Amino acid sequence: MRELGSAARAGLACAAGLAQAASLAWPASGVPLWWLQVLSLAVLAGLLRSTAHPFRAAVLAGLFATAWLCGTFWWLFTSLHTYGGLPAPLAVLAVLGLALFLASYYAIAGGLYVLLAPASRLGAALLFAGLWLLAELARNTLWTGFPWGAGGYAHVDGPLAALARLVGVYGIGFVAALLAMLLASLRAADLQRTTAWLLLGTLAAGLVAASGLRYCALGGCNRPAIAEHAPLDLALLQGNIPQDEKFQVGSGVPTALAWYARQLAAASAALVVAPETALPLLPAQLPPGYLEAIARRYAKGDQAALIGIPLGDMKAGYTNSVLGFAPGQDVPYRYDKHHLVPFGEFIPPLFRWFTEMMDIPLGDFARGPLGQPAFLWRGERIAPNICYEDLFGDEIAAQFRSPEHSPTVLLNLSNIGWFGTGLAIDQHLTISRMRTLEFERPMVRATNTGATAVIDYRGQVTHLLPRATRGVLLAQVQGRSGAVTPFAWWAARWRLVPLWILGAVCLLAGLWARRRPRNHHLKPLA
Repeated sequence: MRELGSAARAGLACAAGLAQAASLAWPASGVPLWWLQVLSLAVLAGLLRSTAHPFRAAVLAGLFATAWLCGTFWWLFTSLHTYGGLPAPLAVLAVLGLALFLASYYAIAGGLYVLLAPASRLGAALLFAGLWLLAELARNTLWTGFPWGAGGYAHVDGPLAALARLVGVYGIGFVAALLAMLLASLRAADLQRTTAWLLLGTLAAGLVAASGLRYCALGGCNRPAIAEHAPLDLALLQGNIPQDEKFQVGSGVPTALAWYARQLAAASAALVVAPETALPLLPAQLPPGYLEAIARRYAKGDQAALIGIPLGDMKAGYTNSVLGFAPGQDVPYRYDKHHLVPFGEFIPPLFRWFTEMMDIPLGDFARGPLGQPAFLWRGERIAPNICYEDLFGDEIAAQFRSPEHSPTVLLNLSNIGWFGTGLAIDQHLTISRMRTLEFERPMVRATNTGATAVIDYRGQVTHLLPRATRGVLLAQVQGRSGAVTPFAWWAARWRLVPLWILGAVCLLAGLWARRRPRNHHLKPLA
């Protein structure tokens, strides 16, 4: 790639970034493509290997990441402009500005790689993978985190998916980055034949080993420490209330209240679930007796319900919450969303002027505590999370510290009608599938517009309601208890610290390798 001009290299970096975005959910089908993720990242790796100047490398990595992120969450424009009322040019600039800000982590990683890369190709690959891992972790953690579209999600159906139970989505991303740089090294013109075969063997062995682990994860290996429960009957409600009407008292609100009341009254399943803010009013704003009627309905018999609703008041603060009703309860179960969406659910310091330009209701919630108790029903410990909380596997892991009390079923209640009915739904479904692989627990999803689904512990969608339709998904879920996965065990105790250490060790190893005398039989990287 050395012979390419600056403009061509920049264009190639942008094209590879868009391919990276497409790998997370192919536009024509919504299916993730693991091989495209590795190949697109290998293109960037090749560009970095042929770049001598750290600043130019940072620009290339930044262009790649900006194109990747814009291509991943472009649908934020819909929420900002169509539903938020922000003028289109400002909405475009907001999406681009967010992508540029987050891309700065990867730009720093690219610049440091060229600055520090050793002559050893394996050392260079480890350095690249470590820096890429640190960039992904920074995006997950800093400024409350916005890790939507992390590269590891593209591997939910690939051979590296088996690593989820060991190292999580970011560990998968680390291995993918390592493979990408090894692949870029394999294509280098000056690569010696013996080294080429060594790298090719490493790639092949890694994929074969990952495929073997994947076979075990899909049931080919017995794990007697896990107990599978009897199926639990579900009724998952998908109201499909148009987002521009959802909070309108003259249209969406009465429609939602009437439809969900009918479904909650008529359901015969053991567990009925209504999505995030299914009831779009505070309890004090609901029609007299509305919530009390639901409580009476589920106070007797053998059924329970979980319902998304905002709670609180001006004095105590507002929360994005889930209420649970079941026989024998003195008070309803309550879960308050912990990880809030910037601008949508809380206003970052110095940005109130920005939110005042938009017409988005309920924009300043209070945060619930981490590791809240599960909802106990029919022998299951059902752990709710709301909307994009399921991006943060390390926070979900807080409930897995004790195998005896860890969740048997994960539950996501969402309303991503803010973002249309396209790829955002596919991407979110893939995110939930990755969580089931990390924890080896099924995930139930109840949403306003999609994807309302049941995912088994192997990441396979077993039941799915068509998106953008109003209906009820009748399904079953089979909870699991017993031993927790290695990822759940260490993430429950140390969050993502072990991966931060892995990235730092790779960085230090790269520095150490650079200090060693160079092999004169290998040409410098740049």
